[in-house]
Amino acid sequence: MTLKIYGIGASRAARPLWTALELGVPFEHIATPYAGGATRTAEFLALNPNGHIPVVIDERPEGAVTVWESMACALYIARVHGQADGQSISPATPREEAEALRWSFWTVSELEKDALTVLMHRMAMPQEQRKPELAEQAESRLKVPLAVLEQHLQAQHAQGQAYVAANRFTVADVCVASVASWIRPAAALLAQYPAVSAWLKGCVDRPAQAQARALA
Repeated sequence: MTLKIYGIGASRAARPLWTALELGVPFEHIATPYAGGATRTAEFLALNPNGHIPVVIDERPEGAVTVWESMACALYIARVHGQADGQSISPATPREEAEALRWSFWTVSELEKDALTVLMHRMAMPQEQRKPELAEQAESRLKVPLAVLEQHLQAQHAQGQAYVAANRFTVADVCVASVASWIRPAAALLAQYPAVSAWLKGCVDRPAQAQARALA
């Protein structure tokens, strides 16, 4: 195999794992948890000096290519290992490429921090460690970006397109849904955005998403 993905499905590494599985790209999964010091070894730090997963190593004829930052990993795999045929999840036009880029960057800057707070303090953390007030504050802030995404998806529907970048599921949806899914414990909040809710359910119900999440 020429493609290696370091990480586990229950982390941001789900994004490149999900992308590769959607594309049917062969890859070697190197299970690397974010806890327990696995990302602080000298060997791993040589791959990513930041000490974070995921890391993608693409062994190519011209030499190995190293990618880190989860959105960059997903976008790289879709661009380099996918086919721009209008059928796969890879962007097939300049507009689709632009949509994938801008919504992925938007997700990191506008959605991720508060979405993660909701996930941690509504579900992931032990009950005694949760702080509901932090989740409530995050949910209040999320109303602004969720309204933006709702408006975009409604505009897409008006043009006959069911997803973020096209009328088919693409890597743009992988990147945005991988973060938006963290908001699902705030069911009452999501219910206020019907286009987002319906789109998100369609994304997380995909078999490749479940396969990616199961990789430990």
